[in-house]
Amino acid sequence: MSKVELIRARTRLLSGYVVAAVSVGIATVITLNLTSVIKHTATLFFCSVMLSTWYGGLWGGVFAALLSVVALDYYFLPPLYALGITLEEAPDMIAFVTTALFISWLSGEQKRTKESLRDARDALETKVQQRTAELKKANEQLQAEIADRELAEEGLIRAQAEIARIGRITTMGELAASIAHELNQPLGSIVMSGDACLRWLTAKPPNLDEMLEAVEAIIRDGTRASSVLVRIRGLLKRGEGLRERSDINDIIREVIALSEGELRRNSTSLRTEMAENLPPVVVDRVLLQQVILNLMMNAVEAMRAVTDRARVLYVRTEEHPSGGIAVFVRDSGMGLDPKHSSRMFEAFYTTKVEGIGMGLTISRSIIESHGGRLWALANDGTGSIFCFTLPIDEAEKV
Repeated sequence: MSKVELIRARTRLLSGYVVAAVSVGIATVITLNLTSVIKHTATLFFCSVMLSTWYGGLWGGVFAALLSVVALDYYFLPPLYALGITLEEAPDMIAFVTTALFISWLSGEQKRTKESLRDARDALETKVQQRTAELKKANEQLQAEIADRELAEEGLIRAQAEIARIGRITTMGELAASIAHELNQPLGSIVMSGDACLRWLTAKPPNLDEMLEAVEAIIRDGTRASSVLVRIRGLLKRGEGLRERSDINDIIREVIALSEGELRRNSTSLRTEMAENLPPVVVDRVLLQQVILNLMMNAVEAMRAVTDRARVLYVRTEEHPSGGIAVFVRDSGMGLDPKHSSRMFEAFYTTKVEGIGMGLTISRSIIESHGGRLWALANDGTGSIFCFTLPIDEAEKV
């Protein structure tokens, strides 16, 4: 106990004795002056003991009880104004002392109980305040961490979108020669049809029937060139992450139309087997086109070294037993090399001389972000098979 606390304890004890003495004195004065009114002489002295115990604790109550005995003996028990207890008065005095001490003890216990409850309540409030402050601080830290994580996730999503777009640009660069041919052919036809149209207009008389056919050819070839540019622009745009209900077969047909030139340039024939009446899927159309185009271009690349058999690319769709849609891209190339098959989906790992090793990595992340799965299989004969699944639209399951 510190010096200050010791001084406070002594002061409290001394003041308790003072209160006991004053309260007994007041009880004595009042009882002397109101003897005719107060029937029981010891009543106010019991009150004095209770008050002293309440203020000064057990020892203050005991001191008040002793002073009360002295006051009763001196002022109220014969012989008056003299100290001394006769045998006849001893039982009453013993009963008074016993009762006073019991009251003192009971009052002291009650006071200690209340003080204990108050101290426990104060300690609990302090603990609650401390815990609340800790929880508030932890919550603020958690909110800050959540905000940082959301910012990081947004940055990751933007980075993934940019990487996917770079992958599409790289693929379109590989298709540059085929795209140039796809555009050059209708443009050349447009020029030829325009020249013919001018000749039939200047003829005497003008050949309107031939001129009409030439104009129709111009419109047809212009539409064809425009559709090529639209498909290219769609693949190269940044994209908003928009997902919509789509027919997987329609998406594959659009990619086939874009890659027909590359297939012809590599002497590759295409065979498709698309199941009819497939349920729709909810996908980002551009990203899914990127996956299919990447798998088809990988298949074409795998068959470039083939000279002893036909180069055939198979694309097949079916409803998967698990309840989704499955797409298979099979080639007749050299097949999967066990040395590379376990790492083909790793970022920046490639067996191509001019590859960057991101195509399959991006494709897998796109398929998995749509709730599907992408994997590779060795074909029973020659070549390899790349497969991916997509979940069907939940509205179709209801």
